[in-house]
Amino acid sequence: MKRKRDGPEENMEIVWQTPANPPQRQDYIFRDGIRYVRPYYFEFISHAKNRWAGKTIVDLFADEFKGRPRDYYVSAVKSGRIQVDGQKVPISYVVQPSQKISHFLHRHEPPVMAMDVKILHTEPDVVTVCKPASVPVHPCGQYRKNTVVGILQAEHDLAPIFPIHRLDRLVSGLLILARSASKADSFRQQIESGEVKKQYVARVIGVFPEDQQVANAKVNYNAREGKSTVEVENGSNGKSPSKGKDACTKFTRISTNGTQSIVLCEPITGRTHQIRVHLQFLGHPIANDMLYLSECITHRSVEGLSADRAAANSTLPMKPSDSEIHVPHSTDEPVEDFNIDPMCTNCPNLAPKGYDGHEEGLWLHCIKYSAPGWTYECPYPEWASLS
Repeated sequence: MKRKRDGPEENMEIVWQTPANPPQRQDYIFRDGIRYVRPYYFEFISHAKNRWAGKTIVDLFADEFKGRPRDYYVSAVKSGRIQVDGQKVPISYVVQPSQKISHFLHRHEPPVMAMDVKILHTEPDVVTVCKPASVPVHPCGQYRKNTVVGILQAEHDLAPIFPIHRLDRLVSGLLILARSASKADSFRQQIESGEVKKQYVARVIGVFPEDQQVANAKVNYNAREGKSTVEVENGSNGKSPSKGKDACTKFTRISTNGTQSIVLCEPITGRTHQIRVHLQFLGHPIANDMLYLSECITHRSVEGLSADRAAANSTLPMKPSDSEIHVPHSTDEPVEDFNIDPMCTNCPNLAPKGYDGHEEGLWLHCIKYSAPGWTYECPYPEWASLS
């Protein structure tokens, strides 16, 4: 959709994208082991919630979307980059319930590690891949093209595809995608009925017990903090009802070097961060999981825990290995080749504010999903060897 707009970009012919525009190979920029998305113009559409009613259009955006300064929203409304029901409105306009609100934005997506999404197995109605750490599975939040679904569409022309299970953004490993909605529903029915067995491998702090360990403790996820906690029954009088959900994970030690251990993880339920918080609960958090290392529930001394953190940090891979890095198709293309938008609060940087692209994936990797009639597997990662 091409439009000319008033304001600083009045002489620019801008092509606005919507979710209907598929990702393309040329949308990606590769630099120093990081995959960036070339910034693009995008129309965000929402419908006014009841709590928005009665607010001016500028107050609504300044209160609800705090990622940009108020002055930006004033300019966006004046220039027509923020519209109500497809029309320009004054900055004093009062929003009514259910009105269509459009925000025409110069979109900068967060970067991810530049590792290939490797296709492991293909069938007429199923494809399995090895998901790289740091890449979200599907469009969510600020991510749209820098997702497994987006990359597979851009680089392998795979669309439509339907992920049938979740993997957290920082987790790597097996991801199963259906090629049709009906096949996806069939998989999900098996998952919901408890027929599907899942296996992960993790690298954890300390010498994990030789005997199988079972963590059977409720998990409570706090969306505001972005982390889970374990709730343990303490025989109270019941005046404080539990907020957690039932959760169970089985753990079996594969190997240890006396400092860290490789552990097979078999979640029976599927709660947010379940494996991570259950390993913390057992006193053996994932060795590079800074979210749960900081509050390790053990009786080890503070000095010992600090040493564990130092050991984990000393072995963290700062970027993908040469064999894993995705090689761009056009190496002579300048990495800064994108249009600078005069109103954008992120330009001239590739990444949005708050993202520098330097993060590591968790040492947690999905290796197997199975159910009666089918099994899909993914190779072990390099960090799963302690030699």
